[in-house]
Amino acid sequence: MKLRKFPAVAAATVLTMVLAACGSSTTTTTTPASSAGTTASAASTDTAAESSAPVEPATSVSGPPAVDPNADLVIWADDKASKALTTVIKPFEDANGVTVSVQTIGSELQTNFVTASQAGQGPDLVLGAHDWIGNLVQNGTIEPVQLDAAAQKLYNPLALTGVTYNGQIYGVPFAVENIFLVRNTEMAPDLPATMEALVAKGKELVAAGTASEIMALQVGAKGDAYHSYPLYTSAGGYLFGKNADGSYNKDDLGMDKDGAIAAAKKFGELGAAGALKTSIGGDNVSTFFTGKKTAFWVTGPWNLADIKKAGIKYEISAIPPFDGMAEARPFVGVQAMYVAAKGTHKALAEEFASNYFGTDEVATALYAALGRPPALLSAVAAVSATDPDIAKEAEAGKNGDILPAIPEMAQIWDPFGNAEAAIVGGADPTSTMQSAAAQVKAAITK
Repeated sequence: MKLRKFPAVAAATVLTMVLAACGSSTTTTTTPASSAGTTASAASTDTAAESSAPVEPATSVSGPPAVDPNADLVIWADDKASKALTTVIKPFEDANGVTVSVQTIGSELQTNFVTASQAGQGPDLVLGAHDWIGNLVQNGTIEPVQLDAAAQKLYNPLALTGVTYNGQIYGVPFAVENIFLVRNTEMAPDLPATMEALVAKGKELVAAGTASEIMALQVGAKGDAYHSYPLYTSAGGYLFGKNADGSYNKDDLGMDKDGAIAAAKKFGELGAAGALKTSIGGDNVSTFFTGKKTAFWVTGPWNLADIKKAGIKYEISAIPPFDGMAEARPFVGVQAMYVAAKGTHKALAEEFASNYFGTDEVATALYAALGRPPALLSAVAAVSATDPDIAKEAEAGKNGDILPAIPEMAQIWDPFGNAEAAIVGGADPTSTMQSAAAQVKAAITK
């Protein structure tokens, strides 16, 4: 099979394919969930609407699916990403004379990929969050991609930071995302400069009977480290310290340091004020904002479609900091394509990832289908012309912290979340946070 460089294709043509959802020789299959736990980045995507990808019978009741044996290249992705990919791969198929199969993994994509790869039955490429990288590298399931210096300059620097692990680039980024403050401008015309000012305005609206909640920031019964992280950083908290090269240091846990305790006390204050509630979680948070029951919502790009559908006049801005404290820094997540270390069609996979996937046409089409800000700078410029929210989202996350991709990060989520929920409910901030830190340290050192 001779590989051919992908010829230039007009962006309008690819976008037409997206809108029409036509022309592909791909197949889609959905597999049941495995028994493993979810990854951290699920917090940023689990509120997105499910796609209507067709379902074919699975070969077994659990575990990874069977790879399509009739394809020259097999890609695994979640439901929304796979649906988008099927609309943009036909030009690659035509240019190279190959068949590309996009298989939809209904849930637990990372776990299924690791399991299948280690059994020698995985795909050639997989799409997923950047914070998977530490686990995938540790399990020997992906290998570095070839992006030279010129290609690297085409991407958002934060995106490249996200896919860099141990000094090597392991993925071709296609989207960058972070949370921000969405404000109902009819209920709150002016942007509060601080979190205290936001809470005061929210209380004013509740007292006037025009709102029922001060703000919508999901906590839930088990807490939510992802959405509370900007408040945590504003008060001086950090999770892992950094090495001289900017990478995260697993041996420097900050959850029991002074800044973390100060943040925990702020969680308690917000809980006592009714601004944070365990009764507001990921399953119901959207209803408070789309139902005009609050003027403020801390969320991400995955919920903007629902806000627009509700007809709410809104504005996007950075999450305000606590008065006199540091900037509120959100996590910055990156979505990327990875080349499987044990894939059957390595050369074709590298060609697709490095020379086709990272084009303006594909990046713009994926944005149109998924609504995530592109990682490719030229694509950002193109979509910003018609979507002013893109620049505002980027501004809100420009100083954010890349979500740690080290495997130890997996030990943070439950203890941190449980501590947050307990503190919001009235537990002692200091001892609760110290206990959570001890739990994390014990898990990391096992």
